Amino acid sequence: MTDQRTVFVPEGLAGERVDTAIARMFGVSRTRAAELILEGHVQLDGAGVGKSDRVHPGAMLDVVFPRMADPLEVRAEIVEGIKIIHDDDAIVVIDKPVGVAVHPSPGWSGPTVVGHLAGAGYRIATSGASERQGIVQRLDVGTSGVMVICKSEHAYSVLKNAFRQRTVDKTYHALVQGHPDPLTGTIDAPIGRHPKSDWKFAVMADGKHSVTHYELLEAHRFASLLEVHLETGRTHQIRVHMAALKHPCVGDLTYGADPSLTKRVGLERQWLHAVKLGFEHPESGDYVTYESEYPDDLAAALDTIRGAH
Repeated sequence: MTDQRTVFVPEGLAGERVDTAIARMFGVSRTRAAELILEGHVQLDGAGVGKSDRVHPGAMLDVVFPRMADPLEVRAEIVEGIKIIHDDDAIVVIDKPVGVAVHPSPGWSGPTVVGHLAGAGYRIATSGASERQGIVQRLDVGTSGVMVICKSEHAYSVLKNAFRQRTVDKTYHALVQGHPDPLTGTIDAPIGRHPKSDWKFAVMADGKHSVTHYELLEAHRFASLLEVHLETGRTHQIRVHMAALKHPCVGDLTYGADPSLTKRVGLERQWLHAVKLGFEHPESGDYVTYESEYPDDLAAALDTIRGAH
C-alpha cells in the first residue's frame, strides 16, 4: 500500500532544491526526501528528478510515500535450521540456530522464532506484546540452543513466573579464552547498558543485579570449556561477565575476543550455546529437561582448540 500526493510548488519555494521543497511541504526530513528521490518516487511536472534539481512556482510535484514496514510485525516464514525438540498442548521447545532472533525488534529484519512458528502453523499463547506473544525467555541472535515457547495462556503464566522466580535451570556451555581463576566460581556483578555503545552492555555500578555460576569442563592451551548456570537472565550476561574476568568467549569480537584466535578456529560468532533447559512442566508439574547438541560451527571450533598444542 502506498500514499501518493500531488502538490503545486508555491512562490515561497521558488528556486529551492527538490529535496528541500519536499521536506518543507510534506514535513519529512531532507534525508527521507532524498531517499524518496533516489528510489524513483518523485516526479516534477511528470519527469524524474535529482535531489539537487531546483523547483519553480506552479510546478507539479508528485511524491509517492511507500508503506513503511512495521519493524515489530511478525512475518510468517519457515526458517531453515530451527528444530522442534518437544511439542505438546502447553509448550513447544525448539533448538534455535545462530542468526535467528526470538522475536521482531527495531533494527532487525532477519528471521525470527515467532515468525517460524507462525509459518509452520503453530498457535502460541497471545499473552505478552504482539511481537513476542508466548515468549517467556530469549536467546541472543548470535547464541544458539534450546529454548521454550508457550502455546497455552496457562503455560505462559506459569513459566513466566518460573523464570521470574528463577526456578528454571538454564545451562550453557561457553568456550572462553585462557583459564579463569578460580576454575570454578560465581560472578556477582551488576550489568547495565554500556556508556558509549547502545548495543553493548557492561558491568556497571548502577546496573541490574546479575549472577553467573561457572565450572571448568575442559582446559586447553588457548581456551577453557565452561559449564555455566544463570541465576539471573540479563541481556548478554555470560558474554559481559566473562569479558569482565578478561576471559571473553572465543569469537566474541564485540566483547574483546582475540581476532586471530577467532579466525584460527573459524568462528563468525561467540562460542556460546544453551545446552539444557529444565523446569516443572506447567500442566503436569513433572520436572522436565530438554537438551541441544553443539551446532557444527561450535563443534568444529572446539575440535580445533582440543587439537592445538
